[in-house]
Formats: sequence, C-alpha cells, structure tokens
Amino acid sequence: MDLTSPHAFWLIRNGVGEVRPPLGGNRRCDVLVIGAGLTGALLADALTARGQSVIVIDRRHPGHGSTSASTALLQYELDAQLVDLIDTLGRKRAVAAYRACLDGVRALERTARGLSAEIGFRRRPSLYYTSRSREVIDLRKEAVERARARLPCELLTRKEVAELADIPARAALWSNVGGEMDPWRMTQALLDRCATRDFAAYGRTHASRITTHKTHLEVHTDRGRIRARNVVVAAGYEAERFLPERVATLQSTYAIVTEPVSKFEGWGQRCLVWESSRPYLYARTTSDNRIIAGGEDESFRNPALRDSLVEAKAAKLMKKLRRLFPRIEMELAYAWAGTFGETKDTLPYVGTHPGRDNRIYYALGYGANGMPVSAVAAEIVTAGILGERHRHRNTFPFGR
Repeated sequence: MDLTSPHAFWLIRNGVGEVRPPLGGNRRCDVLVIGAGLTGALLADALTARGQSVIVIDRRHPGHGSTSASTALLQYELDAQLVDLIDTLGRKRAVAAYRACLDGVRALERTARGLSAEIGFRRRPSLYYTSRSREVIDLRKEAVERARARLPCELLTRKEVAELADIPARAALWSNVGGEMDPWRMTQALLDRCATRDFAAYGRTHASRITTHKTHLEVHTDRGRIRARNVVVAAGYEAERFLPERVATLQSTYAIVTEPVSKFEGWGQRCLVWESSRPYLYARTTSDNRIIAGGEDESFRNPALRDSLVEAKAAKLMKKLRRLFPRIEMELAYAWAGTFGETKDTLPYVGTHPGRDNRIYYALGYGANGMPVSAVAAEIVTAGILGERHRHRNTFPFGR
C-alpha cells in the first residue's frame, strides 16, 4: 500500500538520502526491527545503546513511509481529550496515556539535543482553541482534569488569546510543552548514529512472515532470512499482517506547506495551533520560516482516490489558514496526502500481543500523536527485551 502521495514534503525538501542496500542473504542479530521510519530508528538507537546487535529492514528506503509525510507537531495531547478518555477508559489509564505522551515529547527533545545533525527541532508551546461558544464549558472541564492530573495546561479566555494571536477563539488551552522538527532528518541522524555500533539497515526488503523456534525467531523476507532473539514490528499502518486481528481503521489526511514567510504577525511565539472543531485544522512553522498546516481527514479507500483530492483539500486548508492569520502573507508551495491508522479508543499499541509469541514486540503509534508515542515505545520495548520494568509498560497494551 502507498502510505503517502508520490512525493511527500520532507523528501522534496531533503532528497532521497542514503540509499540503503537490500538484504543480501541470511543474517543473525539480537533484535530485528521491521520498519525503518522514525519509530524503527528510535528503537534501533535505544537498543544499540544498550549493547544489542540490531538489524532494521524496510520494504522502502528508510524514512520513506509515513515518516516522510508527517507534519510532526510534537504535543502531549492525544486525539481524544482527557475528559473523554476518563469516561471510556477510567481515570488511571487515561491519565497514564497522557503522561506517557508528555514523557515522549520530552524524550524526543533530549534525543534531538543529543544529535550532531541539524534536524530542525524547536521547542514550541501549544494552543488548542475553540471558536464555538458551546465548547467553552468543555475546555474548562478539560483544564480542570489536566490540572488534577498535574499536566501542564492553562485555560485562556477570549481576550487572552487575542493578545497572543489573531486566532478568533472563544477560549483555548495553552501548554508550554511541545515542539516541531523534521522527522525525516531525525530518522536519518538516528540511523547514522546507530551505524557506529553493532547495527545494519536494509531497504527494499519485504518481510512476509515470522516463524517461531525454541531458541530464536526467524523472519522470512524476499531477500533472505534473519534469525533473532527478539523481533520488533514497527511497520506502522502496514503492521497488521503480523497481528491476528485488525486493530485500526485507515484515514486519509492532507497537508500543505507555504513558501517562506517574512513575518509571523499575529502568531505569538509561533506556537503549535490546533482546533477542536471538525474537520479540524492544525498548523506549525518550520526552521526555514515556512508554515505547515493539515487536516481535512476522510476515510481511506485507496491511494488513487486519496491523491486525487489533494488539490481541492489544499485550497480548503489555505483558505482556513489565511482566515486564521490574516496579517501573514503566504503562498502555497506544496501539498500532499498521507494515510494514518485510528484505533477504537484512539490510543496506540505498544508491547507484546497475548496471541503471539512473547518475544515479538509491537511499537504501533497509531493516531495523530504517534511520534511522542514512538519515543516512549523505544524505552518500553528496550526495557522489556532486557528484562527490566518500565513505568509505562502497561499503558498501551493489546486486549484492553
């Protein structure tokens, strides 16, 4: 399946990058990671840092799947508000999910700061707003619950939002923990750091199945077989061939990027912006002074239909963006589409599956906030493989 438009933005900006060779025969390692996007790179970095020999494979080139199309707003907020998650999952699990994503944002920042390559990471506050009077009460309830959970959050009035930005909001939630980055560059930088350790990465290598043996697991690919003590499935929305049941529905999403702008008038602190209404809009800036915006999601049917809507969706997103920031002169530079998975309760899945061998781990950051989850997943999975405990090991389980 094609997860993105033929040319997603980060590939247009950065180029193809290093072309990793395909697997050239049978290999052995401690841990095999299936999927070489940002999640796979974070896993490989965490595992090799702890002395594990790691092989990463991908049916494409590393970073050319969903990572290349992501708009990379780094927020601790999930698709569902904390209040709603408490109603459906209970307070303990809902708060744990939010705290895990908060830890994930902070982990991504630490990782970014530790890389020698420039990956466009910038710390940004986050503004979640509503333009509807009837939703103000809901935001107030959300602010109360987040304060009770000791999550960073401040409720802003209409006047306070107006002092910060041109956004026509009735109220908003403000948090000082967030960021933006180039996810493709971070993926490549992590793989480059792994290359200084016991590590290998192979592109254009398709994993078809995993067979279990008493002493090892064996992954069958179109290029050879790989024996490993553990396997981690980090293939994103293409991971379900390694699961006994479907765990997510696919959605099409759309995004635009502008030409560099000269001034961000009416956009205080260049905060991450997203709205409560549906279809929603979200926006961020880039290190080279562009604006990225996205939204206009629809149920996924097929790549051709998804991509045929890019032009119309881009026009809608630009109209909304100009209405949001009327003082910023902006020109559309590029538009693209991507596919993402959405679970029933909106939360990702991280850990082992009760219906599969417990030496197989899954790191599936389904939803709109997958990157912070990926950072936490790298910690959870590494701890599990090494026989250690992790505070979030039961936060995103299968069978919940």
